[in-house]
Amino acid sequence: MHAIARRTERLKELSERTGCIAHALDITDAESCRKAIGDLDVDILVNNAGASHNARLYDYPFEKIDQLIDLNFRAVAHLTRCVLPGMMSRNKGHVVIVSSMAGHYPMLGSAMYSATKAAVSQFLDVMRLDTNESRIRWTEIVPGRVATEAFAVSSGDAKLAKEKFLDGKEPLQPADMADMIMFALSAPPHVNISRIDAYPTRQASGGFVYSE
Repeated sequence: MHAIARRTERLKELSERTGCIAHALDITDAESCRKAIGDLDVDILVNNAGASHNARLYDYPFEKIDQLIDLNFRAVAHLTRCVLPGMMSRNKGHVVIVSSMAGHYPMLGSAMYSATKAAVSQFLDVMRLDTNESRIRWTEIVPGRVATEAFAVSSGDAKLAKEKFLDGKEPLQPADMADMIMFALSAPPHVNISRIDAYPTRQASGGFVYSE
C-alpha cells in the first residue's frame, strides 16, 4: 500500500501504524507523482485529497481558483491517467473518487468548489464508459459534511471553523468515509458500487434562497 500526501510527520505516523510506503509529495506536481508511482502495479486508487474555499466569486482570491482546480480535479485526472494503463493491461482495478454533495446541488458561495466536484463526478462517469470493455470498477463517494481539517484550513481559524461548521451538527466522521470506501472495494468482482451518497442525518440538500 502506498500513500501520497504533503505532511511528512503525518505520513511517517501512518507508515509506522499501517506499514504503508509513504511518499511526501504535492499531488498537484504531476511529474513527481508519475515518478513515484508510474512503475507500480496499482490495483486500487483512492483519490481523497481536496480543498475548499467558501466565498462568492466576486470576492474570490484569484490564486484560489487555480489551487482548487489543480488539487480537486487536475491531480485526480493525472493520477488516474498514471495508473490506468496498468489496470487495463491486467484487466482489473478499482478507482475511488471522494466527491461532494456540492458537485450535485447548488451551494451558496461554492462556485469553484462545486465546479471541481461536478467535474470529477462527470469524469468518473465518462471513465466508466471509456473502460467498459474491462473489469475496472469506478466508485464516487458523495458525502455531506465531514469532520475534517478542511474547514479550519479554508477559514484559517480552527476554533472558529469548529464552532461554525461542526459543533452541534453531528457531521460524518473520517471513519464513516473509510467504511464506505471499504464497502465499495469489498463488493464481489461483478458488482460495481458506482455511487454512494451519505449525509449526516440532520443535513439535507436543496432549498430556495430569496433576495430581500
